[in-house]
Amino acid sequence: MAEQSISADRLATKTFKKKRTGRSIAKSLSKHLILCVAGVFFLGPFAYLLLTSVKSIDDIFAVPFVWWPERFYWENYSNAVHAIPFLRYTLNTLFVSLLSVLGELIAAPLTAYGLARIPFKGRNALFMIMMGTIMLPAQSTMVPLYVLYNKLDMVNSYWPLILPAYFGAAYYIFLLRQFFMGIPHEITESAKIDGASEFRIYSQMILPLSIPALFTVGLLVFLNSWKDYQLPLIYLNDPNKWTLSVGLKAFIGEYNVEWGMLMAAAALFAIPIIILYFFVQKVFIQGITMTGSK
Repeated sequence: MAEQSISADRLATKTFKKKRTGRSIAKSLSKHLILCVAGVFFLGPFAYLLLTSVKSIDDIFAVPFVWWPERFYWENYSNAVHAIPFLRYTLNTLFVSLLSVLGELIAAPLTAYGLARIPFKGRNALFMIMMGTIMLPAQSTMVPLYVLYNKLDMVNSYWPLILPAYFGAAYYIFLLRQFFMGIPHEITESAKIDGASEFRIYSQMILPLSIPALFTVGLLVFLNSWKDYQLPLIYLNDPNKWTLSVGLKAFIGEYNVEWGMLMAAAALFAIPIIILYFFVQKVFIQGITMTGSK
């Protein structure tokens, strides 16, 4: 009887485990199915961009709508590259983006370290004032900044696009401050006992521990600078200094739009961002998830 009772308990345990495993698999599949459906919706516009970039004008405006063209017009890409100085615009955009990333990675971590790890009178008030600048609309400072750069003879140069990054943006300072606050103070207190200066602690201890957060900030700055259209349009008057986002408007004429070449150029414009994201996505996700965690 005892052996039968033990075997019955084992059978009941196995049955329970199978049911629990089945429920967990079904729950996991349902989650992934929802994510796949959401991914298809997000990929829809990009798929439309790629398909339109290899269509002829007749296929683009065909009624009923043609999803898959009979013939792919790959020459749209070569025509787009030769219609505008594509390489020059790409190098200009890369130049502005990389210098903006460099400036933000110099200014934002320094400011965030002071606000997170160095106690001084008025620190919290200063932080609140800085965060209040996020709510300030960019349109309210557009004219004063243009007047300032004009008086400094910086209009029609890259300085208005690059210089603000070297003063730090409130949003990136906030992200890094939250990350620095999650680093245990015991790590730095031992270094202070040994006589290490604040800058040595910052450069040799805090920054190496904050690589995921720095990658996250660098990627966000690069993306914002790469796709920025408004500031280059305002400050760059010389066509040779245009960035790609401004150069794409050359395909939009007064009476017609070269849709095939425009979509091809837009696809080439988006490819570097996609490649960059796939290379740093793990570090980017790690930096986002670890921000503010103890």
